[in-house]
Amino acid sequence: MNVAERLARKADTAQQGVPPIAFAVGVFKKFGDDRGGSLAALLTFYGFLSLFPLLLLLVTILGFFGGAEHSFVRRVENSAFSQFPVVGTKLSTNIHGLQGRSVFGLVVGILFVLWGSQGALQTAQYAQAEIWNIPGVNRPNFWARLGRTGLMMLVLGLFLIASTLLAGLVTIGHHGGWAVVGAVVSSLVVNIGLFVVAFRLLTPKQIPWRDMVPGAIVGAVGWTLLQYLGGILVEHSLRNTSREYGTFALVLGLISFLYLAAQVTLYASELNVVRARHLWPRGMVQPPLTAADKEVLSSIALEGKRRPEQYLSAGFQAEEKIEEEQPDAS
Repeated sequence: MNVAERLARKADTAQQGVPPIAFAVGVFKKFGDDRGGSLAALLTFYGFLSLFPLLLLLVTILGFFGGAEHSFVRRVENSAFSQFPVVGTKLSTNIHGLQGRSVFGLVVGILFVLWGSQGALQTAQYAQAEIWNIPGVNRPNFWARLGRTGLMMLVLGLFLIASTLLAGLVTIGHHGGWAVVGAVVSSLVVNIGLFVVAFRLLTPKQIPWRDMVPGAIVGAVGWTLLQYLGGILVEHSLRNTSREYGTFALVLGLISFLYLAAQVTLYASELNVVRARHLWPRGMVQPPLTAADKEVLSSIALEGKRRPEQYLSAGFQAEEKIEEEQPDAS
């Protein structure tokens, strides 16, 4: 054993002995085991694909009601675009420009929102099933997922209206610092409710409610921070590109924000799994495998079951036997 490996094993032993650190390592390792980066990229792609037509549909529907600049209709619209810091203003300009061009554009937008949003929410359900390592035979079928997709779209609309109402109530008659605090707190409350409901709708029904609440709270806090602080990151990435590249800068900023949001959501879900199944401590240097390592690897292997009559099992050889079977490197 060389010096580097010896130091790595000492660090590994130390982290396993400190529960908060071991739990955090367990969440990060589970994210990697589930190919969380690829899932986040997939969510980002479908999220970007559905965002413009979704906002176009919202603006079109609200346009039928009209309203002055400070009416409730305008506040709902502004609330929708404010979910995307920095780029929200540019999104609003582009969406309104697209809306005014032709009826054909509106029809295409509606068709795309039905297709794109369905793809995004189906992908979100797939991601939750992967994170919880649900075997294929036990996952919801296409029609069940389609029904959940419709419910999730309805929930998103209701929570958008709720966030607008709550933000309006806490800022009536208040200005300055207290109004900002009230807006942040109200956003956090609404986001917690949204994450709890979203995790329930997007996760297979065999996972109980109570196992989703801690991650929903963490995800809501992360999303709220992204709304108020993520704009700094997006603005930094756009600072030197917006003048030269225009629309391309908007695309880059939006993709960056959506990818951060997807990662926050997936890490929150991984936290739920690690906590519910006590998947820590995990080993950073292997072998040996910890009990949590073996449970995670077994769950991933058993995901491959696709039919009730199919039989799958997972086990581990003794470490001494593995060492005997390995060829001599010399």
